[in-house]
Parts: sequence; structure tokens; C-alpha cells
Amino acid sequence: MAEVIRENIGNLHDKLIINVSKELYMPSVEKSLKEYAKKATIPGFRKGMVPTGMIRKMYGQSTLYDEVTRKASYLLEEYLKKENLSIFGSPMVLPRNQPLPLDINKPVDVEFEFEIGLKPEFDIASVISAATINRYTIIVDDKLIDNEIERLKIQHGVKEYKEIISDKDDYVYLNTKLEGEVESEHETDDQNNPEEADVEIELSKLPIKIQEILMGKTKGETLLFIPGEVTSESELDAFLADTLKMSDDKSNENIEIKIVNIASVKPLEMGEELFTKVYNNPEIADETSFREQLQKELTAEFNRITNERLQNEIFELLVHNTNISLPIPFLKRWLMEGGENVKTVEEVENEFGSFEHQLRWQLITDKIIIENKLNVSREEVEETVKAQVLNYFGIGNAESKAWLDSYVDKVMKDKKMLEETYLNIMSQKIFVFLETQFKFKDTVIEEAEFFKLQNAHAAHHHH
Repeated sequence: MAEVIRENIGNLHDKLIINVSKELYMPSVEKSLKEYAKKATIPGFRKGMVPTGMIRKMYGQSTLYDEVTRKASYLLEEYLKKENLSIFGSPMVLPRNQPLPLDINKPVDVEFEFEIGLKPEFDIASVISAATINRYTIIVDDKLIDNEIERLKIQHGVKEYKEIISDKDDYVYLNTKLEGEVESEHETDDQNNPEEADVEIELSKLPIKIQEILMGKTKGETLLFIPGEVTSESELDAFLADTLKMSDDKSNENIEIKIVNIASVKPLEMGEELFTKVYNNPEIADETSFREQLQKELTAEFNRITNERLQNEIFELLVHNTNISLPIPFLKRWLMEGGENVKTVEEVENEFGSFEHQLRWQLITDKIIIENKLNVSREEVEETVKAQVLNYFGIGNAESKAWLDSYVDKVMKDKKMLEETYLNIMSQKIFVFLETQFKFKDTVIEEAEFFKLQNAHAAHHHH
């Protein structure tokens, strides 16, 4: 009888039946028991003189179980190697209706059943050749620079505290709590500016209805409202999570806010004080150099943002348009039982969409890496770590930094850091390669229009 029988039980989903004959496992069992007999120390017997029957009775069953399962694992591994099967995760033991028929006094052939999920074959070249992707460049014009200058003037301006909210650009300092909670104590500094206000925010950045409610209110006033009633659907989540630092299940709760202080901002004028506060660089000493530096920074930041969108577009297009068949039942069981903690059916169903999304990308990137022989050397990882260290400490170059090598050596021993750095470098290499494969339509766009664009996931999600 064949030691391994393979049966198909679904799409890319097979069962492996491993037959471990008694002739295969019993010699190892007997050998192990003899080793026990030589080493066993049991009161009443000299070492090495314990009767075989006693050793068999004491250790026979556990030794039998160990050897049978070891042989089954060996046969499984050898079969997978021989057949060169590319599988997801590792084989999973199929549940048995009855316990293993293991009896040291009556050895029999034993069968194990495993299920495996097979990785699919697929093609991405046709998806790439059929696509044309918009590649955006955001215009950094004088208007955009003017707006940024006005923002910086306010950001670095002088706050003047007052008693009444009278302008949409006023800053409000709020303490928040659920109705009925005990209010915590908040001290103020010499300028009567609350040091521990729960919320410090520009009025114009609050939801429109809350702006209207607060306008004209005075320092010390307390208001009560239900978030879901004073925000639009698009405002609610951000208001609760980012502003109030509360969860969305508080959307129908009564929230109490107390206005503990109000400030208007006197913007800085264009001049040395503004240049110093923004850059503290003697080479930026007039409006021309200031605007030139802002243009460089805005261009660099918008290039980062548009490149991030481009990569998201490539990611989503390949994930959703590449025809990849998957062994769904196996993957759901693997997701349920393959981790440290067993998940419920409901948890698996909730997580599977995101899991499948990432799995498809992993398959695609593995294929790209193998077919194009992409790799990341240790030297590349080390140089990236060095650059990150220098950037973290705000150092422009590594000259005369005797401590740098020892610090980098220390960082390079952090396995998690190394793995993250490796993955980041490889990810960039994958996208650099993909950007040589796609056709692009270069589009110049204004900032406001760019941020109105539909996100890449929504545009491609259709499976």
C-alpha cells in the first residue's frame, strides 16, 4: 500500500492520507525502549537492569505515540518535497472520528489525514498590458504658496486670550465628558491658558453645527449635545475619534463640553521673525528665499502624496483585476485555527475580506520577486538604517560621528527592525519595477481637485 495517497477535495484543496505501517514505526519504538532501559533509574533496580516489561509498561504508550507521529510528519515532509508542492501555510490535520488505534501490545498500521491548500498559477502580464494609470502632478503655484504662508503666519502667531468666541478662526479650549461623569481638575498657567484642556482646536475645524452653537459663547459656559445630532455623517467619526477622543458608540450619548478658554491669533507679519520660527536658517532671510524654500517643500510633499496614490492605484488594480483562484474553505479554516488563538466563525468571516486582499497581493509580489530576481542585500538594509538614524538625530552626514557605527550595530541586532526595513526596501523595489511595466497618463492637477479624487480602493473594488 502506498505510504501517501493524495485526493482532491475542492478547488486547490487536497487531502493527503499518510499510512504509517507498524513495520515502519515499531523498530524505532523498540530501539527507544531499549535506550530507556539502559538509562532508567528506578528504586529497587540497578541502573540498566530494569525489566523490559516494566519499561514497556511505563514508557511504551508515550514512546509509541511519539514515534508514530514522528514517522507521519517525516512521510508528509518527504512527499511535499518530492512532489514540489507550493502550499499555503502548513498542512492541517483533519479531525478524526475515533482516537488513534495505538496499543503497544497490539501494533497496527495507522492512518493520518491532512488537508493542504495549493497556491494557484496566475498571470499578471495581461492585466498590466491592458491598463493605463493616471499619474498626477499637483501644481505648486503662487496661490498655493500664498495660502501656505498665511497658514504659517497664523500657526506661529501670538495668541491673545479673550472672553467671547467671535470669529471662526478663534481657538477654543474645551473640557469634555459624558453627562454625569465627574469633571477632572484642570490648572491654568500665568496667561490663563489651560495646560490640560481636553481639546484645543480652531473653531473652523469643528463640525459646522457645533461652530454655530459655540459662536458668541463665553468662557466658562457649559453646553450639552448629542454628537449624532450636531454632525453630518461625514463629520461624525472624525469628530468623535480625533477631536473628542471617544468611540463611535458614543454618537447618541449626551456629551458635556465646558469652554475653559478662548483665544484669537494675531498672525506674524512677513519678516525675520516668521523666517526664523519656520526655518531657523540664516540662508532664508528674505521673502524670495522663503517662498523658494516653501515651493521646494510643497513640491516634495505633493510628490510623496501623488506617488503614494500611484502605488495604491497599482496595488488595487493588480489585486482586484488579476484572476487568482484560491482554496477558500482551507484558508478560512487556516485563519480560524492556524494562529495562536482559535477564532470564531464570525471573527473569520469579518476578517476574511481584508485577509484575502492582502493574500492576493502577497502572491502577486512573490511572483514578481521570483521572476525578476529582486533581492535586498544586508548592505542595503544597513545603509537604510544608518540614514534613518542620522535623520532621527537631525544629522546631515556621518562624518566624524564615531558613535554611529556602534549605534547602527546595536540597531542591526533588532530582528523586528531588520525585518521591517527589509520589507520596506523590497516593497519600494517592487513598485519601482512595476512603474517600468505600466502605461501612464501624466496629468497636471490643482491641489483641491486632487483631493476630491475617488480613492483607489473604491475605484477598483468589484469582487
